[in-house]
Amino acid sequence: MSTTAVLHSEWIKIKSVRSVSGSLIAVFAATLAITVLAFATVGQAEADNANAEPVFDAFYALNFGQIAAISFGATALSSEFLNGALRISLSAVPRRGLFYAAKMSVVGGLALAVGMITSFATFLVGQMFMGDYAIGLGEPGALRAAFGGGIYLTLMALFAAGLTALLRSAVAVLSLLIPFILIVSFVVGDIAGGVAQYLPDRAGQLVLHQTPQGSLGPWTGMAVTAAWAGAALFAGWWAVRKRDA
Repeated sequence: MSTTAVLHSEWIKIKSVRSVSGSLIAVFAATLAITVLAFATVGQAEADNANAEPVFDAFYALNFGQIAAISFGATALSSEFLNGALRISLSAVPRRGLFYAAKMSVVGGLALAVGMITSFATFLVGQMFMGDYAIGLGEPGALRAAFGGGIYLTLMALFAAGLTALLRSAVAVLSLLIPFILIVSFVVGDIAGGVAQYLPDRAGQLVLHQTPQGSLGPWTGMAVTAAWAGAALFAGWWAVRKRDA
C-alpha cells in the first residue's frame, strides 16, 4: 500500500471507532465547558487575587483537556490490540514501520488541529467573562501560550499513544498517566523542587506562563516534553516491530 493509502486507512479507523473519535471531540468540548463554568463563576474573583497570573490562568481548563488528549492517544492505539485487529492491519500493511508512522502521524495531526483550536478557543471564550480584567492575544506571552497550549496537548496525546503501543493496553496507560499528572506530579513537585520541572506535564506547561520560573524557558520546557513523547514513541515503535501481532 502507498503511504497515502495507509494514512487514509488510519483516518478511517479513527473516525469509525466511537471511543476514539469521542475522546478527540472531548478535548475541545471538555476544555471549553470547564472554561465557561470556571470563568463565568469565579473568573473575575480569582483575577483580583494578588497571586493571579492572567495568562496562565486563562488556560486553566487545559488541565482537563489534557486528560481527554491522553485518552485519545491511548484509545487510538489500543483499538489495534483488540480482537486480533493488529494482525489484520499488518496483513494489509506488512511494513510495520510504515504502519506505525502512519498511525502516529494521523494521531499527531488530529491532536494538533484540535489542540490549536481548543487552546485559542479557551483563551478567547474565557476572556469574554473577565470584564475589566480581560486580556487579549497582544498581552505579553499570550500568543505564545495559545500556540504552546495546542502543541502541549498534541505531545501528551503522542506520549500516551507511544506508551499504549508499548504496553498494549489503554487501561494500563490511563491508570498510569492520569494519576501521575493529577496527583504524583504535584507531590513530587513539592518534594523534589527544581527537578520536578523536568516532568512531562510540568515542563510542557511552562509555555503557558507569562514569565516561567526556574532554569527552563517556555520552549525549552516544551522540548523536554517532546523528548518524553519521543522516547515513548520510540519504545512503541520497537514493541510493534519486535513483538508478535
